[in-house]
Amino acid sequence: MSDRHIFRLSGPDTHSFLQGLVTNDVDGLKDGLVYAALLTPQGKYMADFFLVPDGDAVLLDAHGDQADMLRQRLTMYKLRANVMLEDTDLHVHRGTGDIPADGLADPRHKAMGWRAYRDTAQTDDTTDWTALRVAHMIPETGIELTPDTFILEVGFDTLNGVDFRKGCYVGQEVTARMKHKTTLRKGLAPVLVAGAADPGTEIKAGEKPAGTLLSRAGDKAIAYLRFDRAEGDMQAGEATVTRTE
Repeated sequence: MSDRHIFRLSGPDTHSFLQGLVTNDVDGLKDGLVYAALLTPQGKYMADFFLVPDGDAVLLDAHGDQADMLRQRLTMYKLRANVMLEDTDLHVHRGTGDIPADGLADPRHKAMGWRAYRDTAQTDDTTDWTALRVAHMIPETGIELTPDTFILEVGFDTLNGVDFRKGCYVGQEVTARMKHKTTLRKGLAPVLVAGAADPGTEIKAGEKPAGTLLSRAGDKAIAYLRFDRAEGDMQAGEATVTRTE
């Protein structure tokens, strides 16, 4: 996975630093990978990543496009915390078969298999990860997961990516309020697509905007929809789009 960048965080304050910053409970590292996000103070998405146990240190497996932003943001938040942030030359390997000795289960969904962190690049992976993501509603960085969206709109709670009992973190108040006091009016949903329509195409219900077509695999896709308008057959360019749940 050449589009990933792996940081290493070390030092005596690493655990408490991350615990007060990310959406998930860092204590989960004792059991394997922790999937989490960094939010703005207003509760909007900035980045998602995997935290990886690495002895006394923690690896942070992020999309390469977000590496510079994360380096700057983590350095800013670090302040006087005794934490060292370093780049690594590690590579992500992943698969869907038996978990190797150095592998860890992907916590988002069992269908997403395992991840391992090695010194050499992976060359043997032929898995159709987009099809798996679409089948199991797994959002992808830069496609479904984009700036200014709220993580509950993209199903982060169903991906084991947020803990509502861990206490404060950046953006926690807004996220908790959305969970307990509001009904989501927009968000990701599975759809069937009949006809030609590229990801990014606007979806309309009649003449009204109803959402956007996102990741697609064959006739199945993930769409970001306004739920009050996502009924019956909708249009995305020349294609017919139908919500399937």
